[in-house]
Amino acid sequence: MDFGFTDEQEALARKVRDFAEERIAPGAARNDRERTFPPGFFTELGRAGLTGLGIPERHGGRGLGAVEVGIAVEELAKAEVTACYPVLNAALIGGIIDRNGTEEQKAAWLPPVAAGESVVALVLTEPDHGTDAAAIELRAERAGDGHGWVLTGTKTSIMLGAHATHGLVFARTGDDGARGVTAFYVPLDREGVSRDRLPDLGARAGGRATITFDRCAVSADEVVGEVGEGFVGVMRGFDHSRALIAVMAAASAQAALDDAMAFARERTAFGQPIGKHQGVAFPLVEHATRVRAARLLAYEALWRKDAGLDHRVEANMAKWWAPRVGVEATHQALLTFGHRGWHDEHPISRRMRDAIGPEIADGTENATKLVVARQLLGREHAP
Repeated sequence: MDFGFTDEQEALARKVRDFAEERIAPGAARNDRERTFPPGFFTELGRAGLTGLGIPERHGGRGLGAVEVGIAVEELAKAEVTACYPVLNAALIGGIIDRNGTEEQKAAWLPPVAAGESVVALVLTEPDHGTDAAAIELRAERAGDGHGWVLTGTKTSIMLGAHATHGLVFARTGDDGARGVTAFYVPLDREGVSRDRLPDLGARAGGRATITFDRCAVSADEVVGEVGEGFVGVMRGFDHSRALIAVMAAASAQAALDDAMAFARERTAFGQPIGKHQGVAFPLVEHATRVRAARLLAYEALWRKDAGLDHRVEANMAKWWAPRVGVEATHQALLTFGHRGWHDEHPISRRMRDAIGPEIADGTENATKLVVARQLLGREHAP
């Protein structure tokens, strides 16, 4: 049993770490304050190879596995967790297109995603439907000529929605339920599309938005996979992305703990470093242990995906647990800083706000526990 990375994976980690420290970390506070990324940010991720990690080489990507995407997300999250979302979305949506798209679609759509020229958003959640995504109401009706579709309805809580050039949009084309949902790859500057940015607690640069479709025309060539099979395709991708979110949550929490431990070595109280006091040291040890365990579980899920093994249990276990562990560990780190951490400009304050998002993204704790329960108990004996 080998818990280490290969030489190639270690080299990737160093490369992304250097990029994150040089290009991401210095602007993290500004991005949070200004609630946006700087001009050229997404193409810079593309030039660094980060938006094409999981996209096949024949389509402009690097053709790497899930573990390698996890490594990149981990290093980025240590610098700024919000910078992970373009990389995560490119891996998730790129994978869905690669599995379900035609050769013509893949050749046209994947190279710009890999290059960071197409910024992609998963356009799934609706005002009345988040966890119950199979209850989608946004309608796709046949166009008058019978060859295309017309989208009408509203999506909300779309991460990168304010920045994205394209969205993988899920709309109802048939009867109620999962089998009546179809995926469309839609340019978001098209007539009939409007966007409203949401004022977020954390991940403020991420541009989470509400997107409204008012008789937006889409062609038959923009259908991804089979009509009525869109929800099934995205659910298969979620196991992968949930493990990546777990890595992201654990990495940001580890960075918070690292900062807190450095502070505990430097700050003195009662004539000695505060780390000498059990009340400071032992909670940090406890949270460091939980964060390490959550990280290992997430990487097990990614390793199983690359090995072609069923990874639903591990990915969903990691998704419900790692974000909770991350919030609690980051909270303890903030408490270690005391009044210094209780300041909007302190990095630990930003990490505390950002840590809450992964508890919601790609499925809440109860939604992911439901997946695990049905795998462990069997669907007939589970909720």
